[in-house]
Amino acid sequence: MLPIHDSLQGKIAVVTGGGGVLGSYMAKELARQGMKVAIINRTQEKGQKVADEITSLGGAAVAIQCDVVNLESVRKAEEEVFQSFGPCDVLINAAGGNHPEGMTTNEIFNIKDLEDKEVKSFFDLTLNGFEYVFNLNIIGTLLPTQVFSKRMVGNSGNIINISSMSAYSPMTKVPAYSAAKAGIENITKWLAVHMAETGIRVNAIAPGFFLTTQNEALLNNPDGSNTDRTKKILANTPMRRLGKPEDLLGTLLWLVDDEASNFVTGISVPVDGGFMAYSGV
Repeated sequence: MLPIHDSLQGKIAVVTGGGGVLGSYMAKELARQGMKVAIINRTQEKGQKVADEITSLGGAAVAIQCDVVNLESVRKAEEEVFQSFGPCDVLINAAGGNHPEGMTTNEIFNIKDLEDKEVKSFFDLTLNGFEYVFNLNIIGTLLPTQVFSKRMVGNSGNIINISSMSAYSPMTKVPAYSAAKAGIENITKWLAVHMAETGIRVNAIAPGFFLTTQNEALLNNPDGSNTDRTKKILANTPMRRLGKPEDLLGTLLWLVDDEASNFVTGISVPVDGGFMAYSGV
């Protein structure tokens, strides 16, 4: 149980992708800290489930259906948040993900892949797949930031984006996702500089390897055992385990709390069990 940050009491947090695994844990922890939380999710049912969990424990939460890559949808969601709670103090851009058409079957290309119809090689990647991943991760961060941060200007505000280990060193098989997360790193720094005199801080969290519904098929075999990919990950993670959603919360609270990190902007904090620090030997 993390300590309560009194400075967060009564503030308003918006969590895009708040119905997902990582986003929901963040939303529930911010509510436990006494914040009013708006769960923004493409699927209303998933967002409502998280909001109901929060309110059942005495917290303040609302679920709002929103497509983060649609400007009018984001504007409508922001107005709903404003009418329900007031202007947003903290924006967590947790919406993101991957697409099968932006992934390859194998880590390393072999000329035989061209003849195997079961193998998706680099040459089988589609524009649709790349556009989906770039839109969801980049545009899905840009639009909520544009819309929700406008009422922050002149006051104070806090924006936290979600990066990835693949932003620093691209993971095999997921070129679209890796490139998109590298973009998140870049725009986080750009925004931090651009907004520096407005009272708005912009940072990112870069999770290591966490088991979620999106990557479960890559990391777990049908019987629940580790895939070869997971074994490779664990061999290169000094703490020898995958991350748990709770592992992100301490970093989240530090970045969200102005009293704790008031002079911190433009950084990305790895939460990776030592993965980035390990050379492999």
